[in-house]
Amino acid sequence: MMRDIEGLPLYVLIFILLGVAIQGTWLFLDARKRGANAWFWGIWGCIQMPLPLIAYWFFVRRKKKS
Repeated sequence: MMRDIEGLPLYVLIFILLGVAIQGTWLFLDARKRGANAWFWGIWGCIQMPLPLIAYWFFVRRKKKS
């Protein structure tokens, strides 16, 4: 069953949007610092949550430690 976005309180929507914006910004800045296709990670981080953060940890952060 799909839940309509109109049923969510305003503070929940603000929290989700703020979380996605912070995630996308952090992914962009950290990927740029590490030379790891910053635009891809930043845009993907602004589209959904938390899969880009998990994938970034496995493919970029973890790979650089080795």
